[in-house]
Amino acid sequence: MQAIINDRGRQYVVQDGDSLVVDHMPDAEPGSEVVFDRILAVGQTFGQPTVDGAAVKGVVAEHFRDKKLRVEKFRRRKDYRRRMGHRQNYTRLTITSITQ
Repeated sequence: MQAIINDRGRQYVVQDGDSLVVDHMPDAEPGSEVVFDRILAVGQTFGQPTVDGAAVKGVVAEHFRDKKLRVEKFRRRKDYRRRMGHRQNYTRLTITSITQ
């Protein structure tokens, strides 16, 4: 069964057993359970705007950081160059159950 969840302004299509990468959840420890209650659709049932009584449960697998992105600023003929790096924090979840 598929579901569309809304997590902090982003929408994800999930199934049982899926691995899902979301923005960092600092209060969730690895191994803890996370419950999503803003479910936009479950199977063929679509909510207006959410499906009442539906929930998606997942387990936090790990917290990790993405690869480094290089950000460069450059002004030609002005001797101006700046280089910065950025690594985004993410959380990987494993979806365990979808209830309707």
